[in-house]
Amino acid sequence: MKAPFHLGRIVHKAWQHKGLLSTLLWPLSWIVMGVVARKRRRYQQQPELAYHSHLPVMVVGNIYVGGTGKTPITIALVQALQEKGWRPGVISRGYGVHVGEQAKTGQGQLPASEFGDEPALIASSTQAPIAVHPSRILALKRLQKKYPAVNLIISDDGLQHLALGRDLEVVVQDARGTGNGRVLPAGPLREPASRLLSVDFLITNLQAEQAAPAPIATPAHQLSMRLVPTRLVQLSSGLALDWQAWLTQYGREGASAVAAIGQPQRFFSMLAAAGLPLEQCIGLPDHDAYQNPPFARLTSPHILITAKDAVKCERFQDPRLWVVHATPVFSDPNWIELADQLLRAIADKKAALAAAGLQALNSDF
Repeated sequence: MKAPFHLGRIVHKAWQHKGLLSTLLWPLSWIVMGVVARKRRRYQQQPELAYHSHLPVMVVGNIYVGGTGKTPITIALVQALQEKGWRPGVISRGYGVHVGEQAKTGQGQLPASEFGDEPALIASSTQAPIAVHPSRILALKRLQKKYPAVNLIISDDGLQHLALGRDLEVVVQDARGTGNGRVLPAGPLREPASRLLSVDFLITNLQAEQAAPAPIATPAHQLSMRLVPTRLVQLSSGLALDWQAWLTQYGREGASAVAAIGQPQRFFSMLAAAGLPLEQCIGLPDHDAYQNPPFARLTSPHILITAKDAVKCERFQDPRLWVVHATPVFSDPNWIELADQLLRAIADKKAALAAAGLQALNSDF
């Protein structure tokens, strides 16, 4: 693991408490909070500054810096809404890749080197159209133009991208909650914890052994989720087995795991809780490009990787690599039904306004 990755773990651990370092940095956090407050106040006082699509827009984001598990929830949300008849398209920043002036769009199997690992995973998992650009507005406009059949926009991340008007907000956190409750750099929050008072859904991503946290004081619909492994695919051959079948056939031969996600330990804990003892675990920085792959260091006959990492590891053709496909299990599975109802009401309202000639693309809802 790289030194910055170790440093990041130390910082995140420190952010769980209001210790000496946090207190020393607290004055800088006041500056950050002032900037955040001014920006939000500006958009509240001048709502016309935000771009509002004629389609419903749902943002899946977080206020805790770093990985909290947004991508599995985005995938589950897209798939569930597809089953309910929606034709969602996904917009994303395209972290770690050079997009250029114009947003990139695609569908199905997309190169992670051009779209980013998370958008590539979402596209392959859902077959939904994808558009990536640092400006979510440019991504949204390009998506609508290239895929006119899309009738719902889901933004993967972008909670703080206030220039993008949105109709529903989903915030994903993990067992760390809001940490020490302080904003960067004295704490882990991108904006004050009070932001949770204005979101629609708050989902807490938990490991198998973690207890669900007590609900916080927010009008948001609150629930928890846990990822469980359901299927493994051998990256070199495409051989697919369900989790129990793989355990029966290969589980006793020895396995290690590698993960380049925000919280690698979450992946390792999931595998252990599902009955697989691991010989070695290697955590890499989130979005690592695998320019220096660690697989040669591992002697296990099988190496398990995340689906997010798989889009960057196909070139290795290592028969030891197995991709773990995990499914989120929600404490309240009916939250999708509620989201569907809210989205339909929003779509009806926008359609009615458009029919009455009262809606412009840059109007405020």
